[in-house]
Amino acid sequence: MLAKVLSSAVIGVDAYLVEVEVDIAPGLPAFVTVGLPETAVKESKERVKAAIKNSGYSFPDDRITVNLAPAHIKKEGTGFDLPIALGILAAGGVVPHAALARFLFLGELSLDGRVKAVSGSLPMALAARQAGFQGILVPHANRKEAAVVDAIDVYGIENLSQAVAFLRGGETLPPEQVDVEQLFSPPASGHEDFAEVKGQEHVKRALEIAAAGGHNLLMVGPPGAGKTMLARRLPSILPPLTFEEAIETTKVYSVAGMLAREQALITQRTFRAPHHTISDAGLIGGGAVPRPGEVSLAHNGVLFLDELPEYKKHVLEVLRQPLEDGQVTLSRANSSITYPARVMLVAAMNPCPCGYCGDSRHPCRCSMKQIENYRARISGPLLDRIDIHIEAPAVSYADLLGERPAESSQRIRDRVMAARRVQALRFRRTKMFCNAHMGNRQIKKHCAIDTATSRFLEAAVNRLGLSARALNRLLKISRTIADLAEEEAISNQHVAEAIQYRGLDRPAAMMN
Repeated sequence: MLAKVLSSAVIGVDAYLVEVEVDIAPGLPAFVTVGLPETAVKESKERVKAAIKNSGYSFPDDRITVNLAPAHIKKEGTGFDLPIALGILAAGGVVPHAALARFLFLGELSLDGRVKAVSGSLPMALAARQAGFQGILVPHANRKEAAVVDAIDVYGIENLSQAVAFLRGGETLPPEQVDVEQLFSPPASGHEDFAEVKGQEHVKRALEIAAAGGHNLLMVGPPGAGKTMLARRLPSILPPLTFEEAIETTKVYSVAGMLAREQALITQRTFRAPHHTISDAGLIGGGAVPRPGEVSLAHNGVLFLDELPEYKKHVLEVLRQPLEDGQVTLSRANSSITYPARVMLVAAMNPCPCGYCGDSRHPCRCSMKQIENYRARISGPLLDRIDIHIEAPAVSYADLLGERPAESSQRIRDRVMAARRVQALRFRRTKMFCNAHMGNRQIKKHCAIDTATSRFLEAAVNRLGLSARALNRLLKISRTIADLAEEEAISNQHVAEAIQYRGLDRPAAMMN
């Protein structure tokens, strides 16, 4: 007796189909799983056996062989429990084979037959739609995230008995419906707002430019200057996620098993702020069972690294490739996994170990050598990948207690959105979304400058000793400043402002 059930698994954030073949043959009682199953998959035989018996069905006293194809890919996770159980029941004549062929199945079984949540339901639903299935049966807890995928019926299953009754036609289940427009409705008021930040107007301007062009940013200032406060308000001025971006971000969280219960889709840009003790695997992903790291969890959002020099140097260095390519590739002996990692990096640091270098109100206790060693923890290549370096000095007493109202996040966001619309039109025939993603060819095309501006820029580059990468970033920042000013051409004024945002290219000035 042979039965076939279709299921799915994930590699990276994309799913692939897995054919679960169940064969029941005469012989001594045995339960063998083949097809490169890892430990959790091998243990499914005990869960499946108990779930079938406790759901009121008989478990065959024969030799059971389960094959997970394609057999050359290692199978991980607990999502094969439900398809294996249904395969055994189908091989025993309890479930009709024709019904199994129309659906894709996934779910973990508890010993009493309940179907528990699994990771990766969203990419698996996308794979089922692409393969042309009529529908997909998922755990009840995963039904909303899977139902975001249109053109396929999604059924939330609470227990094994319900799945059997549905397949036999004894129970009618309505497909899950999700109102995507409702999911993207504006969040309730009361979120962090730039209107709450006193002073630091030039830092707010730098954050506005960073948001408008998708640029990475580093703030340098003493403790208490408001660097973290400003960074946490950056998502409030970023443009809203598109549906495609929301799907990409949700896939990462779905695979990582980090979607909140009953959450269908991540519709707000993420803000991740890992502690400086994080490992390189925690930051970019990896581990014995590969998982997305913080840089992928911040995909299409903000990755905030506070106290940047306190991170281990080798941890910071692994950021170089994701910042350049917008993705993380983890290579193993027998496979390669890619996670998306298109983030806005926002970092903060003190100017010196004690934090008060250049502060007129607090004497600095650090020697020049200590300051140099502190700065050397951040390599030149990594700094080159951070577009904007901005000083955030201590806020004065007058600014802290002043009554002058600060500009709200909504007003800043309106300007950011206007600049992003210009960029969307500019890059409409490409896969780029903002100025920060431009390569050399696009920089040459969209960042052209006249002779006078070219001479001015050349003098600045020679004086600061900028690398070719830093020069390109200057041009991209200038392009964003011009977009915010609603000007077609990049002028001297735009370049001059852009040069101000390369503070760490002027180390002597930063140490005064």
